[in-house]
Amino acid sequence: MNDHTPDTASRESARVVTAFWDAMQTNDFYAAAGLLAPDYTLEWPQSGERIRGPANFAAINTHYPAAGRWQFTVQRLIAQGSDVVTDVTVTDGVILARAITFSTVRAGLITRQVEYWPDPFEAPAWRVARVERMGLPDDESSQ
Repeated sequence: MNDHTPDTASRESARVVTAFWDAMQTNDFYAAAGLLAPDYTLEWPQSGERIRGPANFAAINTHYPAAGRWQFTVQRLIAQGSDVVTDVTVTDGVILARAITFSTVRAGLITRQVEYWPDPFEAPAWRVARVERMGLPDDESSQ
């Protein structure tokens, strides 16, 4: 196996994105920005926003209102070549959210992310006979 096989690329991309989430967990968003390429872009399709550059990324996350330290738990990571998808639970102790992030890695840095923050919603009553309720990701009843 050489260094350019898809498996090697996938492993390297997964390593970079894992290091990114580990840095986010420290709440040192400038350290996390160190894993972003100079021409990095982050898109939030639901709010119609695009963030350009590591400095803007770090500033937004540093100044984001929070009740406490942000905690990031990677629920799932899938890597294929330079593309990585993560499902991450995010909380500040009050807010509990889920982020689905599509990352592109090139030359050991994240060049682009598209992130979806789906808001939870109450299931409609008409489906109750056909579904079972799931708990939160850390809830043993959902496994």
